[in-house]
Amino acid sequence: MTFRILSVVLLLAALSPSLPAQEGSVSLKIDVVAWGDAIGGLSFKAGKKKGTITARAFTYSEPVSYSGPQVLEIHQSGSGAVPVERGPGTPEDKDHESKPLVIEKPKPGQAVPQTALSKELAKRREEDSTLVSLVPLPSNSRRVTVLLAPLGDGTFHGYVIDDDPSKLPFGKLRVHNLAPMPIAIRFSGGQGKEMKTRETFLVNVVKGQTIYELSYRNGDEWTVQENNIIPVREDEQTQMIVLRSTNRFFLSADGASGGFLQVVTLRREKAVGGS
Repeated sequence: MTFRILSVVLLLAALSPSLPAQEGSVSLKIDVVAWGDAIGGLSFKAGKKKGTITARAFTYSEPVSYSGPQVLEIHQSGSGAVPVERGPGTPEDKDHESKPLVIEKPKPGQAVPQTALSKELAKRREEDSTLVSLVPLPSNSRRVTVLLAPLGDGTFHGYVIDDDPSKLPFGKLRVHNLAPMPIAIRFSGGQGKEMKTRETFLVNVVKGQTIYELSYRNGDEWTVQENNIIPVREDEQTQMIVLRSTNRFFLSADGASGGFLQVVTLRREKAVGGS
């Protein structure tokens, strides 16, 4: 268990973005998604939303408009605990949401590798303890997803996915490897890629769906985990995120895990009259 926790911490450190050399201002929409239990009581400094934001477990919630510094400050009020709720989605989504979730975080006192971002966060928290995450945003995007993962000390790592339609066209599939080991993924039509941690891959999809084969590397050997079909609709941006998690979100009713790695699919429909 200690090794697994440390692996998550090291992975999050590897995913940490760098602070911009020259911070400017940005204006865009942000979706916040939780890596694990839902996170409540969130707010953006300079954000336009009244009230607080809730990040749902591996699920999009209402987007928030943001205009302000390129380094987004996320604050939290209260404990952040959120009751488990059933929401819209597929039967599989509802089955997941009906289960209690297990927060995946380091033990108290677990050393978190220091980065320029974490040092800056610690410095700013000395003046305002409600600050729980710093997230550098892209300078030329209209839409991003921030995937928040708990670091165990009351703060969160924010992994940024640039969802601007120029980066992820509707009707295509983007794969993210957020697992702590290399993966190999092949799709119908001959597309495929070996992916290191944090690599992404854009897939062209024909006739609204594609078949994929997912493998992972363990030492010098490759293991095939699964073959499956994933729908990719023309009016949706589709993200396929491969990760390694022990969160109960990924367990079946009898507590069994579907595989060594887990796969999350995020979908965003095209807005009427625009992107």
